[in-house]
Amino acid sequence: MIVKMRHLDLVCVASEKEATLERLRGLGAVHLDLRSASGAAVAAAKGEAADAEKAVRIILKARDGINRKEGLEVRPHPVEEILALDADREHLKSEADELSRLVAQYEPYGDFDPALARKIMEAGVDLSGVAALPEKLPEIRLSEMRARLEKCRTRIAATTARIAGCDENAVLRRYPALADKIAFESAKELMAESGAVAYVSGWVPEDRCAAVADAAHECGWGLLMREPAEGETPPTLIEPPKLFKPVKVLFDGLGIAPAYTESDVSVPFMCYFSLFFAMLVGDGGYGLLIFALTMLGWRRYRKGGGSATASGAVMKSWLVLMTVFSLATIGWGLLSNTWFGAGLPWLADWPTVKWLADPSYQNMMLLCFTIGASHLMLARIWTGVSMINDITCLSQFGWAGVLLFMYIMTNAIIGIFPGVPTWAYVVFGVSLVLVFGFTLKKGEFKTRGIEIGMLPLNIMSALGDIISYVRLFAVGLASVKVAENFNGMALDIFNASGSLWLKPLLAAGMLFVLLVGHGLNFAMAGLSILVHAVRLNTLEFSNHKGVSWAGYAFKPFSRH
Repeated sequence: MIVKMRHLDLVCVASEKEATLERLRGLGAVHLDLRSASGAAVAAAKGEAADAEKAVRIILKARDGINRKEGLEVRPHPVEEILALDADREHLKSEADELSRLVAQYEPYGDFDPALARKIMEAGVDLSGVAALPEKLPEIRLSEMRARLEKCRTRIAATTARIAGCDENAVLRRYPALADKIAFESAKELMAESGAVAYVSGWVPEDRCAAVADAAHECGWGLLMREPAEGETPPTLIEPPKLFKPVKVLFDGLGIAPAYTESDVSVPFMCYFSLFFAMLVGDGGYGLLIFALTMLGWRRYRKGGGSATASGAVMKSWLVLMTVFSLATIGWGLLSNTWFGAGLPWLADWPTVKWLADPSYQNMMLLCFTIGASHLMLARIWTGVSMINDITCLSQFGWAGVLLFMYIMTNAIIGIFPGVPTWAYVVFGVSLVLVFGFTLKKGEFKTRGIEIGMLPLNIMSALGDIISYVRLFAVGLASVKVAENFNGMALDIFNASGSLWLKPLLAAGMLFVLLVGHGLNFAMAGLSILVHAVRLNTLEFSNHKGVSWAGYAFKPFSRH
């Protein structure tokens, strides 16, 4: 569900402004819109965080540039010192580049003494017939240039080693405090003052209002909490059922949130996303690989102390999701008998394997269309039930009938069904009456009449929405075929020669092709999930459910 919000107006004594913000931060219950803050103090705090991030990048880059086997002694250093060392190194690099250019320029003339040459030329002696000299004489001789260049390179190496010996974790541990400082300075700027009082507005979840009211009573704040007014856009706080809570991190990772007035679609999103994940990856072997990596993640999570911190809780949610997704993919591998592009002989006679292996692919397309119809009809029926006390709910049930008809029509067009039965036309006719007759109420035709004119186009697009689910079959099949082709290439390499002494070399080539081929295929499977699984949930399903994802997530003013 989407948690109800209350708008908060808080007034305090201006002299207690910072203490008030500290208490609000401790409560962790009030959402403040800190995005608009851009004052000098906020910029300075953000600059500190940027410097810390830059320092970490500098350390890691320096460590990659030296021999890791040297056994560096890592010690914490201030960010300012790390940045100063990097600035010195950059200056030395510029000096070394200039010396390298000069050495290359004057090397053809040998190691002559430019001071002596200058004196002789000033005395009027013509040296053109004796030695080849450059048009412009250098300040120092070539040997000194080389010595200076070598000294610069030695200092660069020493500075790089010193930077590599800095402890990046000591800097990383400052990140939460720096994030807190940015948020606090932003809140301080947001909290305006008028004479002897300071005031700020925000949003509080309904179930946290009592805690805020108790703090106000204790601290002597003036407090007003009210229902959102028309035109206001509260933040969205989703509270799915416990079993489906991990999907919140997926929403955060995608940067999406339903609007406050829309529905929480966490449960169907996670269920169908798991199914889409499995079908798009399309290979139980890849599912086993994801599961193994997830188990390593669980091990690291438990070693790190579990979800004692906010980052630990986020990591746990991701691990739960990946466990579900990987198990779903393994399950699909069992149903379809696909394991790294090959089949297991003892699964070949399973009914599901034979059904999905239909050479015409009609069974697979039927499955995709059925998933699509169930997904979209769920959206319409859910919406209709949620507005059951409104006469316009009939239009939503009408849309469900339209989708059912389009599902039958799609299968008939492909040749999966022999034709469209008579009862389907009856359902379609009744559904059209419901859609056209009850989409708008009597008084809404003047302001929203254009929606009726768009209905024919929307009804035709419903056919395309169902057909679009065939991407689950197409992308999954492509993944399997790519894996099969790489397997074939690897076997061809291994069988390229019958000579026994060449077999170890050919086996190495076969292994290389398998690793590269399946690695690329695995990466493309991840990309297809981001594109197709997300789209089917956030576009096709959401359009029929009326979820625009135009909201912004509830982020309380709290300590990191």
